[in-house]
Amino acid sequence: MTIKDLEPKELWSNFDALTKCPRPSKHEEAVREYLVSWAKKNKIACRVDGVGNVILSKAATKGMEKVRPVVLQAHMDMVPQARAGKKHDFLKDPIKTKIVGDWVYADDTTLGADDGMGVAAIMAVFASKTVKHGPLEALITTDEETGMTGAFGLKKGELKGDYLLNLDSETEGELYVGCAGGVDATLRIPYSTEKAPKGYVAYKVTLGGLKGGHSGMEINTGRANVNKLLFRHLRWVAECGLRLISVEGGNMRNAIPRDAEAVIAFPKEHTACILKELDKVAGWVKKEIGKVEPDFFMKYEKVRLNPTVISAADTQKIINLMMVAPNGVIRMSKDMEGLVETSLNLAIVKTGSNKAFTVQALLRSSVDSAKEALAERLVCLAEMAGGKCQLTGAYPGWKPNMDSQLLKTMKQTYKKLYKKEPAVVAIHAGLECGLLGGKYPDMEMISFGPTLESPHSPDERCYIPSAKKFYDYLVATLAAIPTKK
Repeated sequence: MTIKDLEPKELWSNFDALTKCPRPSKHEEAVREYLVSWAKKNKIACRVDGVGNVILSKAATKGMEKVRPVVLQAHMDMVPQARAGKKHDFLKDPIKTKIVGDWVYADDTTLGADDGMGVAAIMAVFASKTVKHGPLEALITTDEETGMTGAFGLKKGELKGDYLLNLDSETEGELYVGCAGGVDATLRIPYSTEKAPKGYVAYKVTLGGLKGGHSGMEINTGRANVNKLLFRHLRWVAECGLRLISVEGGNMRNAIPRDAEAVIAFPKEHTACILKELDKVAGWVKKEIGKVEPDFFMKYEKVRLNPTVISAADTQKIINLMMVAPNGVIRMSKDMEGLVETSLNLAIVKTGSNKAFTVQALLRSSVDSAKEALAERLVCLAEMAGGKCQLTGAYPGWKPNMDSQLLKTMKQTYKKLYKKEPAVVAIHAGLECGLLGGKYPDMEMISFGPTLESPHSPDERCYIPSAKKFYDYLVATLAAIPTKK
């Protein structure tokens, strides 16, 4: 059995087609072309706006002309992550899927159900001859995962809907009515280099085997940040004449980093002692995080010594910076039990040819002032280390509207369909609803979706029974939308 054989077939066949389209963030050309071609084939009105969003429109079905117009919204891009050692070119290779029990996985890569399932559902609705709905639009945005470029660039007036259904949430049975805002922080710390001291040897230290995951949804699960662990190891041996040569860890701002490596140099006579101490730290870490991160590993190998190394003072400065930099959950919400209010993900660290150590972090908070205060902490930290911190890509949170008519309709529909109330919650991850709400302040919005686990990591999976419930609920909701007053 393949995913095309799963029910509802109109949903899964579309998702299967999307797995054949390379669509990492900022490289959506192939999937955009496919969507436009698919729309033309199905005689669906389609246009591409100035930033690359695909916008569809469809007239109401007979008898539904006076129903409030609805916008279905999802994003076309996906997070490209592969397990260590997996050879996969996300710009060319299709995502290979497999069914294990009640779950759909990819083959050691991200699955792309975030948000391929949302896009597939939109395609199924628009191509259907039987789904009942009022005037309908779809907004399939570009580059959501790395900057919300599509939502930022959408012009006011492009959409005509009264209601927006965001199909980008990850727990079936939950209706999301609010989300955190965010901002990107990039710290650049200059460093000087010097000729490698005589009698030094070089080793590459590699850490990996971590789960990673979504830096919003899974920041409070206890999953380890490999960048923090790397520098914990280096700090323990820093006083033995250690010099940094290069560092590289993480590769996506919104994914908890899983793999990192550093090339270091130190006096040859300290080799046995330093390697022993690195093993000691790794042993401590395994005991501390083993229940959450059972596959963690640290290894080292001797490599050729580079002619130049980072100076002793700047090596110490970089290590100290990473040791004190905040990471993870900063504060839990006081208004909603179990919800993270403010967090920070130290996503990417790297030395470069420009002689600057770069740290890229994603800050999230449902409280704008808390987000700004955390950002200023990083600005101060960078300045203390002799560098600068640039803040970019800030996007607002989405404030819940508990009096929404759309929310009332969707709660009633879910209860009628499944004989129980849906949970009404907020989410710590960033959704495009915050940005879209700023452009369309009178548009009521709800976010929902099938159950996904471990998005943004190679463990990403979609719960098959939830996909049918999600799609059936979407269809029932469209039929239940009230008429205009």
